[in-house]
This record gives sequence, structure tokens and C-alpha cells, in this order.
Amino acid sequence: MKNGDMCSIWNYDGHIAYEDIIKATDDFDIRHCIGTGGYGSVYKAQLPGGQVFALKKLHRLEAEEPAFDKSFRNEVQMLTNLRHRNIVKLYGFCLHNRCMFLVYEYMKNGSLFCALRYDEVAVELSWTTRVNIVKGTAHALSYMHHDCASPIVHRDISSNNVLLNSKMEAFVADFGTARLLCPDSSNQTLVAGTYGYIAPELAYTMAVTEKCDVYSFGVVALETIVGRHPGDLLSSLSSSSLSAQNIILNEMLDPRLSPPADAQVARDIVLVATLAFACLCPEPKYRPTMQRVSQEFLARRTTLAKPLHTISVWQLKNP
Repeated sequence: MKNGDMCSIWNYDGHIAYEDIIKATDDFDIRHCIGTGGYGSVYKAQLPGGQVFALKKLHRLEAEEPAFDKSFRNEVQMLTNLRHRNIVKLYGFCLHNRCMFLVYEYMKNGSLFCALRYDEVAVELSWTTRVNIVKGTAHALSYMHHDCASPIVHRDISSNNVLLNSKMEAFVADFGTARLLCPDSSNQTLVAGTYGYIAPELAYTMAVTEKCDVYSFGVVALETIVGRHPGDLLSSLSSSSLSAQNIILNEMLDPRLSPPADAQVARDIVLVATLAFACLCPEPKYRPTMQRVSQEFLARRTTLAKPLHTISVWQLKNP
């Protein structure tokens, strides 16, 4: 591929030229930067035709490092073969002697992490919206683990890598560290992921399995209804103290929203919490598969035998 050429992957009906990208971002001026991560910065680009894209540009010095080049190519390879309504769309990429970047579908409302962090946005995330965000993330992971030719483990599921569109629908993003699971391989690799979301078994093994993503999903699911990272809650629960086990679900929920009044919404929140705690099981073999989690959300079989304000964490962990 020649320098500056774009590769259309999703049959986008317009040619995205390198020059258009440079012009739309004023040569990647900081004014157009909407986020920065370990591998690069993300820019918003509006082309002359009105189309809006998100550009993930590798940091210039890091683009020369083999590890970052591998991450870039890995993300292209993974997303080329993934087609799911809850996985961010990759429109194209550019390998240029000046820079390397990926062209993504633009997500107007940014990351779930930022939406939960800022009060003015968090209060707009109703309980129904939050449940749907968790469902969408579960469906995407189920597709990756069970509906691809070879299972794909994301390895960095976190609220920063769940993006929200204009309708507050969830899209899994950032496949730079994703890995194909090969049945004839040990699938051992260096630990990847975000602190606070990494499965505990990765402290003593380098073997990557789908259950690593399942644990990370459990953290994100709990974070979505609690309104913040549940690290303190999980630490207190790991102590097995009676007071921690007797924490009431209502007391855990994001206080910026009124408790759910609708019975179905209350049932959905109980389902999210129940599945989240199942996914957070310290023993990988006892965690559910993402396929099962996805199916549970589709079935919505949870019944609410007791009022929400009387359901304890112990009951959620022992349904």
C-alpha cells in the first residue's frame, strides 16, 4: 500500500483522502483532540461533505516502535473481520510516512467512563439506558467469544473502551490488545488491560481466556449501575465480612438517580447486579460465558420476589 492511501473496509460510499483528513483536523491540531490513550490520540474530523469521523492517531515517536506498529496492525486486522451493531465501525486506515491513523465511526457521547464521571451527563443516563448499555456490551462480547471463526478476547474491557453514540447506545472499542484464541496454542501472552478491570488470575498466569473478558465485563456492569468504579465495594466484599455481605442493593446504586419506580426496570437492575457478581467470581471456571450472560439479558427471566430496598449483596451472589 502506498503512503497516504486509505483502505475502505466497510464499503463507505466516499473516498476518504489523506489530504481531507489533514485539512479537517488542521494537521491534527490539539483543538480537534477529543481523547488521549496509551497508543495515541483521538481526533474529531468533519469532512467537506458533512461526514464526521473519529481518528485514532498513533503518537509519532511510538509509531516507530515495533510494539505500537503491531498494535496498529492488530486493530486493523481484528476490526476488518468484526461486524456487530455494538462494536465500533472501522471505516479505514492510513499508513503514511508522517503518521499512522485509524478512521472510526464517531461516537458523539464519548466513553462510558466520562459519562459516569460528570454529574450533568450521568443524570441523563436513566436506569433503562444504563441497563441497555450493559446489555449491548454483553452482546458484543458474546459475538466476539462465540460467533467468530476463532474466539477473540478483547483483553482491555473497561468503561473507557465502551463508547456511546448519540442515542447513548454502547459500542465496544479499542482492539489494539485483542487476541485470537487458537485451539492449538497455549494462548500465553504478556498481561494487558486497565488496572481495576484485570481478572485476578492474571496475577499468577499469562494464559488468556474468554473468562478474563468476563471478569472485566462484570466490573463494567457494576460500575454502570453504581455510578463509579466499584473497587472499594469489591475490596470490602472480598473480606467476607458480614457487614459487607449485608449491603443492600439500593444503597449501592448511583445516588444521582432516584431509585427505579418501574417494576420491570427494578427487575432489570437486579439482573444486571446478579450477572455482574457471577462474572466477578474469583474462580474463572465458575464465571458464566458471555453467551450465557447475553442470553439471560434476552430472556429477562428475573423475578422480583422482594422489594429492591430489601435485597442484599449476599442474595445477589447466591441467587
